[in-house]
Amino acid sequence: MEAQVPDQAELVNQIVDVIVSEGMIDRDKIKMDATIESLGLKSIDIVMILTALEEKFDVYIPMDGPFHEAKDVKSLINAMAVYINKEKTS
Repeated sequence: MEAQVPDQAELVNQIVDVIVSEGMIDRDKIKMDATIESLGLKSIDIVMILTALEEKFDVYIPMDGPFHEAKDVKSLINAMAVYINKEKTS
């Protein structure tokens, strides 16, 4: 049976959960306009987050994807959500 694609709000929520747990960040600090830098996320944290998302959604996420250009939480989440949706519907 194919995995269900969560709706956008649920998907964003699940991505935020992963950022909170893998990046060890207080959920209160994760605002859409918060920069990756302001959250103290380093490249290795982003890799850990992407790896956790791969496991959670059973998708392959290329480490050279658009995620590394993301400067704020909104662009990071949007890039991940678009990618996960694309992978799940293809």
